[in-house]
Amino acid sequence: MDFELSDDQVALRDAARDLLDGYAAPAKVRAHVASLAPYDPTVWKAMIEQGWLGIDLPETDGGLGLGFVEAAVLMEEVGRHVAPAPFHQTLLALGATTGSDWTERLLGGAIGAVAWHPGQDAVLVPYAPVADVVVLASPDRVVLHDLTTGERPKAEPAMDQTRCVGWVPAGRPGGTEIGGPEQAAALLDRGAVATAVESLGAAQRALEMAVDHAKTRVQFGKPIGSFQAVKHRCADMLVDVEGMRSTAYHAAWSVAAADPDVAVAASTAKVWCADAARRTMASALQVHGGIGFTWDHDLHFFLKRAQLDQVSFGDARVHRDRLARLLRAKVETGTPIV
Repeated sequence: MDFELSDDQVALRDAARDLLDGYAAPAKVRAHVASLAPYDPTVWKAMIEQGWLGIDLPETDGGLGLGFVEAAVLMEEVGRHVAPAPFHQTLLALGATTGSDWTERLLGGAIGAVAWHPGQDAVLVPYAPVADVVVLASPDRVVLHDLTTGERPKAEPAMDQTRCVGWVPAGRPGGTEIGGPEQAAALLDRGAVATAVESLGAAQRALEMAVDHAKTRVQFGKPIGSFQAVKHRCADMLVDVEGMRSTAYHAAWSVAAADPDVAVAASTAKVWCADAARRTMASALQVHGGIGFTWDHDLHFFLKRAQLDQVSFGDARVHRDRLARLLRAKVETGTPIV
């Protein structure tokens, strides 16, 4: 099966990259972080005007009717630029509330926040402090909370300074149940893939930064990229990133195609991308040496973005357990697992 991007998807990627190269260039992301603003309204407005939020939404609901692979293309670029805007969170909220009065509001610029929790008392939700609606999914139900009435969660200190986060009680009063176990599982799949794809974008950029540094940083009269140890690190990073790309886009296709094994694909992508992103970021730091460990270098923005994505919608351990349950059920019924 061919998982290369089509010509139209490549054009979409290039257009998204051009837009974010302008609105979320490293200097602008750094300026945003220094401002302590919860998100960058300029980037957010550009995404809305380009119709990004409706890319996965049917045309009958006011969207572009493309698909989740195209949404993944945009999410990868958001991760590649650590764009400080609530794109994938709002896109997931749109998917969870399609057909409700929230559809038009979210397409028009209202901010959505989405999180999954296996039953804890509270969950840390990106963009909850500025969200208009938050959707919480647990294994047995999906609950919507309208945050335009009542007090919004307060912003909490976070290592990822490109996104604000806030604690939302799982039992927050006033919520409306909008789905059961099936809808919760679907939201978990989409969220796992979204964070995997965004991690891919961050890891890809970290690899590029490491390779560029290895070509220009000179020690003992030679570029450090000529040393075997550095070559091996960069090669290992490339293997990890390409593995991330394969698993993440297969999972995005599985969501778009409503594949029967979408849960297996989504959890596989989450496991691989969470672990591979951690290894890639660690290697990128090593290649950069001392400068990579300081906030003065942009690499830290990608490291912290990837760390938050690793634990959102379940970390690698959670999804390994989920995979074990899914595959065991197949084995017990005699269904092939590959």
